Amino acid sequence: MALKPDPADLLARTPLFGTLDEPSRKAVALELREAAFEPGQIIFSRGQAGSELHIVTKGRVRLSVLTSDGRELSFAHVEAPSIFGELAVFDGRPRSADATAVNKVETLMLSKAAFVRLLGSRAAVGEAAVRFLAGRLRDADEQLEAIALHPIEARLARFFLAAVRQKDPSGKAEKISLPLPISQSELALLVGASRPKVNAALGMLESEGAIERRGQQVVCDIAALSGIGRLDEKE
Repeated sequence: MALKPDPADLLARTPLFGTLDEPSRKAVALELREAAFEPGQIIFSRGQAGSELHIVTKGRVRLSVLTSDGRELSFAHVEAPSIFGELAVFDGRPRSADATAVNKVETLMLSKAAFVRLLGSRAAVGEAAVRFLAGRLRDADEQLEAIALHPIEARLARFFLAAVRQKDPSGKAEKISLPLPISQSELALLVGASRPKVNAALGMLESEGAIERRGQQVVCDIAALSGIGRLDEKE
């Protein structure tokens, strides 16, 4: 049976706790609790009180909201070592979205009470939280900019590059294969476009050699996607 990774090692790969020194990560690891969810299980719902954040160790989680007419709109899919559910822990307000297990999911949970204890005993945890939230705001700004200023193929390129950064934080790979277990309709919602435009843009990315679709896998060429995503204009 495969051994589970050391929680402190996993924390080193997360955007929230990755900058902490080893003693601080071990202190956080001691506060974590394991949780498991079956495919389709609701982890939490929008409007519920939030008492813990989750770190994904296995599987994929869909974050979504319901429209007034009952349609589910997905805005993110997260997998290891992503963190979700942190806002309710940071600000004490209700959950802002639904979280649903796409497949079998395992997480490590950090309670609000434990987070407050860590803030009181280790200043570095508070500093890491500020950096993490600043990163979230930058990501949101970039997403709004992409929808407002860039064509759909550039938005898609940036979507794939964001997923690549999550899978390969070191940024050393030239090509990476990503799972894409969502429909083109969901993908359209994530990048702010219609399904026909997403379908056409995917074809364009493939013809340019930026991606190669293999069933539910997408092989991403990092350099080609970066050019189409116009990241060089941002630097």
